Amino acid sequence: MDKNSKIYIAGHSGMVGSALVRKLHGQGYTNLVKRRSTELDLRNQKDVAAFFKEEKPEYVFLAAAKVGGIIANNTYRADFLYENLMIQNNVIHNSHLHDVRKLMFLGSSCIYPKLAHQPLKEEYLLTGLLEPTNEPYAIAKIAGIKMCQAYREQYGCNFISVMPTNLYGISDNYHLENSHVLPALIRKFHEAKIGNNKFVTIWGTGTPKREFLYADDLADACCFLMGKYNDSELVNIGIGEDISIKDLAMLLKEIIGFEGKLQFDETKPDGTPRKLLDVSKLHGLGWKHSTELREGIKIAYGDFLGGSSLENKR
Repeated sequence: MDKNSKIYIAGHSGMVGSALVRKLHGQGYTNLVKRRSTELDLRNQKDVAAFFKEEKPEYVFLAAAKVGGIIANNTYRADFLYENLMIQNNVIHNSHLHDVRKLMFLGSSCIYPKLAHQPLKEEYLLTGLLEPTNEPYAIAKIAGIKMCQAYREQYGCNFISVMPTNLYGISDNYHLENSHVLPALIRKFHEAKIGNNKFVTIWGTGTPKREFLYADDLADACCFLMGKYNDSELVNIGIGEDISIKDLAMLLKEIIGFEGKLQFDETKPDGTPRKLLDVSKLHGLGWKHSTELREGIKIAYGDFLGGSSLENKR
């Protein structure tokens, strides 16, 4: 990408999209195209077509999606499937119609089979059954990967796909039921600390392991791959290390300064036992994360305290 290239960040106001905007601005890119969902409904085929006809972006980061944690995924199954399919179908198809030079589709590590061997290699896609609680979201993301590959094969489009691991960072969603585990726990521990509570309840057994990547590191990886990677196969983006939910809770307890105890609600679902990405392909291309978990959590907690994500705490 040239510094004056017209770059569209779909989903720019979300955690990932805003991290991409910060990274691109930091690297000297100024011709960024952004639309909030109130200005452009990416689920609307007609509106998306009109947008691409008018703006004619050269590069597209497709970071827009309906996202949430286990409960949200399992409760709003139809919404997660329909809305994500519509968003990505409209953006990918119109990127082809209007000659976008390169598109990056951001998926999720939940695309891999529930019981796949660890760490998860890119070639494990579609080799087994998915985790039932987030199957609709995973199916939508798998369709996005296959759509990018199909448009590449049929039309020669330079559309690539990347699969981030679990993310956290600035402007995260801190809703107690609809957010992901790390931001939900940040809020739980903070409120327990302020309320002088004796304990914090953690959903599940605490035994599942998860990998966490700071969102600004993801943005850095995406910009790196947009400039370097041009193949059809997807690329995992992660740190190559994971932590149990129990140990994560203990780390958050320490950082936030909560002095009570932990209790685990085993009536709540654990989800996939483990989701560790194999990032050897990404490392081989020359990229590695720079923000360790403790440091990233401190930044995220500071952002939470600063109130920039107040609208996401409800």
